[in-house]
Amino acid sequence: MKKQKAYAAAGVDIDLGNKVKATLPQLLASTHRKEVLGKVGGFGGLFALDLKKYKEPILVSSVDGVGTKLKLAFALDKHDTIGADLVNHCVDDIAVLGAEPLFFLDYLGTGKLEPHVFTDIIKGFARACAENNCALIGGETAQMPGFYQKGEYDVSGTIVGVVEKSRMLNGQKTIKLGDVVIGIESSGLHTNGYSLGRKIFFEQLGYKPSSKVPGLKKSIGEELLAEHISYGPLVQKLLKKFNLVGKPNSVKAFAHITGGGFVDNIPRVLPKTLDCVIKKGSWDMLPIFRIIEQKSGVPDDELYQVFNMGIGMVGIVAADKADAVLKFIKSQKHNAWIIGEVVKGKGISRVE
Repeated sequence: MKKQKAYAAAGVDIDLGNKVKATLPQLLASTHRKEVLGKVGGFGGLFALDLKKYKEPILVSSVDGVGTKLKLAFALDKHDTIGADLVNHCVDDIAVLGAEPLFFLDYLGTGKLEPHVFTDIIKGFARACAENNCALIGGETAQMPGFYQKGEYDVSGTIVGVVEKSRMLNGQKTIKLGDVVIGIESSGLHTNGYSLGRKIFFEQLGYKPSSKVPGLKKSIGEELLAEHISYGPLVQKLLKKFNLVGKPNSVKAFAHITGGGFVDNIPRVLPKTLDCVIKKGSWDMLPIFRIIEQKSGVPDDELYQVFNMGIGMVGIVAADKADAVLKFIKSQKHNAWIIGEVVKGKGISRVE
């Protein structure tokens, strides 16, 4: 009988890691772009930016994790959506500047490498990268026994995109009094508010991840695992259609409604002399948020700062183009509503 290697006995199986990673080229093939050089597995990912496409290319980057949404994946032993959550979140973060994604790098840390979990996560990365035309060019998988609870892991990702300098969105310079706020529907909690969400559903209301809750089509666990929507392709189509070269932008800005909700995210794009007023009840709230609103006991002020409340992205657009923009968004199979307006103020966002 072959003696187990000392490092494997200590909890780090390099040979297993190599065996699992050997499947990566097949998994990542769908994410390939012609600008990618070399193969996955080198010390660094290589990407040759096509400079002929841009006069003044600006690289836009972002890094994020999935947070305690992972606890739902552990509880349900369902890991095929987590990778897509992370990619789509990162795509949305750079989309607000008008940037299209170029490439993505992932990090996975775990106590013990479970091949089926690893494969499911990477499949999620690959699927979402392919859907966003984003190359998955590298990553890191760390086995750290004793560092994580049994069966648990953490993931994070870094994205790099590009935007033409003259086409980059800057709401602080372009947003004007009277502009209209359009809200685009989320799929659920996306990737923020899960520490409070889990406390509400599993501690306060006493549900289990497998519980069926009146008003929800799936179990509460499945509803909470709903995949984060990518708005990247929609944003690019909107900019191409409504922000014409040589003319004032009709679409002024976007804000990704992540941690901090409406209250903390929208001010990132506002001028210091204007406020954004979001009108409660102006959109069809997803059932899961209605339950949170009715049964959590948490004041509305905090709910709209913690959760997206059914709106994953907001766009701020010129008033005379609002109806046309709204109609176009709906034609792209996204639910959307006019949910607010820009008024005089001091650079804050409020929900009333």
